[in-house]
Amino acid sequence: MLSPEDFVAVTAQLGREPRSVIEVAHRCTCGQPDVLKTSPRLEDGTPFPTMYYMTCPRATGAIGTLEANNVMKHLADELAADSELAADYAHAHEMYLAEREAIEHVAEIAGISAGGMPTRVKCLHVLIGHSLAAGPGVNPLGDRALAMLKDWGLRGPCGGDEDAGSSD
Repeated sequence: MLSPEDFVAVTAQLGREPRSVIEVAHRCTCGQPDVLKTSPRLEDGTPFPTMYYMTCPRATGAIGTLEANNVMKHLADELAADSELAADYAHAHEMYLAEREAIEHVAEIAGISAGGMPTRVKCLHVLIGHSLAAGPGVNPLGDRALAMLKDWGLRGPCGGDEDAGSSD
């Protein structure tokens, strides 16, 4: 669960109340939450495969810029060309599934992780969220994409609307 202070911060970041949060999975260098760990099934019963959900508008804006600059295609090309990278990425997928399964079995999403794992690169937000929450060395493509970003917390606390779309 979120502390009352984290709930207020994340609500401002998202512009809505967060759903089905288990915990803050990572904090920005500014101290605010930037990744939430969510339940694999939302309160309304909807399956939700995205276990790590980015909340910081600065981070999500910067990640969106990476996506717009074809970083996903570049990473997908690397994945296709490097069997060791592909094996490490598949291992990240298995770890993601095991962690989510330990929270709750949701038959509708069994075997499905997020972000395109284990064979594609579909969403850098998910891959970077996984890297931040799990730590370096777990998700190799999330780590690579994260290394392309500037530290979004250096400008001060990550807030709400004033940060939307910021790429630095």
